[in-house]
Amino acid sequence: MIPTVVSVAVFGIFGGLLRFATGTWVTANYPRHYYLATLAVNLVGCLIIGYLYGAFLARPDAPLYLKAGLVVGFVGGLTTFSSFSLDTLRLLESGQAPLAFGYAAASVLGGLLATWAGLYLTKL
Repeated sequence: MIPTVVSVAVFGIFGGLLRFATGTWVTANYPRHYYLATLAVNLVGCLIIGYLYGAFLARPDAPLYLKAGLVVGFVGGLTTFSSFSLDTLRLLESGQAPLAFGYAAASVLGGLLATWAGLYLTKL
């Protein structure tokens, strides 16, 4: 159990740092489009989790610490639904309802598509 907990924590650090770096870069370069950072990490995270799901289905003997570290730690640290919700609310509050709804649709539909694509990549 201890190796799994350590793995989730360590991989979570890297996922969180990558998310922070993405947000910092997008905000510095495109401040009006701050929400694109959350969209990007969520879509990439969906692609990664789909790929990992397929890879681990093909390798059921992969150690639990690796599965949990990558899926729960790294992808969990990289993506977040709460930031997506806040970004959508901020867009609505600023009077950008069409953009808010487009962003929400792109996040949900894009996330599902990216997860499917990640799983599909394991079958190539």
